[in-house]
Amino acid sequence: MRTVVITGGTDGIGKGLALRHLRQGDRVLAVGSTPAKGEALLAEAAALSAGERITFLRADLTSVAAARELVATIESRCPSVDALVLCAQRYRLFGPRTLTADGFEHSFALAYLSRYVLGHGLRGALESAPRPVVMNVGTPGVPLGRIHWDDLQLTRRYSGTKATLQSFRANDLLGVAFPVVHADTPIRYLAYHPGVVATGMPTHLPQPLRSLTKASFALFATPVAKAVDPMTRLLDDPPGPGFTAYHTERQLPLKGPAFDEEAALRLHRLTQDLLARLGETRPRST
Repeated sequence: MRTVVITGGTDGIGKGLALRHLRQGDRVLAVGSTPAKGEALLAEAAALSAGERITFLRADLTSVAAARELVATIESRCPSVDALVLCAQRYRLFGPRTLTADGFEHSFALAYLSRYVLGHGLRGALESAPRPVVMNVGTPGVPLGRIHWDDLQLTRRYSGTKATLQSFRANDLLGVAFPVVHADTPIRYLAYHPGVVATGMPTHLPQPLRSLTKASFALFATPVAKAVDPMTRLLDDPPGPGFTAYHTERQLPLKGPAFDEEAALRLHRLTQDLLARLGETRPRST
């Protein structure tokens, strides 16, 4: 029986994947921040006679400490992890700049930094599986947004859209760097763009954009149940070790600044420094 860990696993694409893998007979650890959604997922799993194979793990992934605690919890429960799917995202396209308790810009912390901590932190558990795979769900191949090297936390000229797009580009580079940093790892690392999917994302938008987006989704978006089909196939039969990127079923060429190895290693080093400084600023127990 395979073990699949899914962040953002109680809603949208993450929930759709969780239910699909339960139907396949896999064990699923679904990570989310909302207990009510976790309970709803557990009830759906029980209706599928899969209640004994689903675990809901509550975690606030805007917190580095919570992400690290999640790594420890998963390792304590699972001798190996076959697949790690990184879906946790909360779009904050409008409104003021928001900082997490650690002092990081919200999108940077949730959509990028938590994925960095989980992917690298669970490497040992993944490498214990026969064909381990990490799927980082975002927008690889889309030429929008950039890394703001001189202002990663966007303290100047902030916008929610800028922050969201930076997190997507950071995740592209996270995937590029992973097999370089861990040169001998058997882990397959996939950056995955699911296309436009009919999720609950429009509910977070202000009016009238919310109504317009919902109407567009009704006409053009792929239903979740269909969107997870190619994702499941890649998770069940991942390509060879190293890094690959996909837009639905189409493999993308790893060209251009989005997949630049030098930039990827630069971001990796900067992230290591940020995490190290965070540890230094925490009060030490005596």
